[in-house]
Amino acid sequence: MIPLLVVLQACVPSFKFNGSSIDYNKYKTVSIGEFPIRAALVYPPLQQLFENTMTNMVTRQTRLKMQETPNTDLRLEGEITGYSLSPQAVNDNAYASKTRLTITVRVKYIDNIDPEKENDQSFSSYRDFDSNEMLTDVQDQLCEEICKELADLIFNQTFGNW
Repeated sequence: MIPLLVVLQACVPSFKFNGSSIDYNKYKTVSIGEFPIRAALVYPPLQQLFENTMTNMVTRQTRLKMQETPNTDLRLEGEITGYSLSPQAVNDNAYASKTRLTITVRVKYIDNIDPEKENDQSFSSYRDFDSNEMLTDVQDQLCEEICKELADLIFNQTFGNW
């Protein structure tokens, strides 16, 4: 009976509600490199917006020390490879009633402690807006929403170790 209790105690799940599964005994530092825009269509504020969103997420949801140097335990770097508009939802008179803004980011996750965990992957997110609206009127808000969603996806894939 006692060995069964020991086994059951060892099987107690451990949950971390911040979404990360980082061993803070091994990992102490992180850096987020630049994400230059390599897309055909360029929205200049996007690079800084994405980098800031990603940095804020990592600093808020982990205890890792953020450093500027690339020689950290963990590093995220990459590029914004897509910024595109596409028509959606055609209405009665054969015009698009919605337009989709899609942003794609290629991220390289570098793990200097355990290189087997390294990853190089692309992430995309989009938002639809009414085709009657000018992109310039909704662009800032849409980019903020998309960057937040991309940061969530990237964080969960890299730091969450899903």
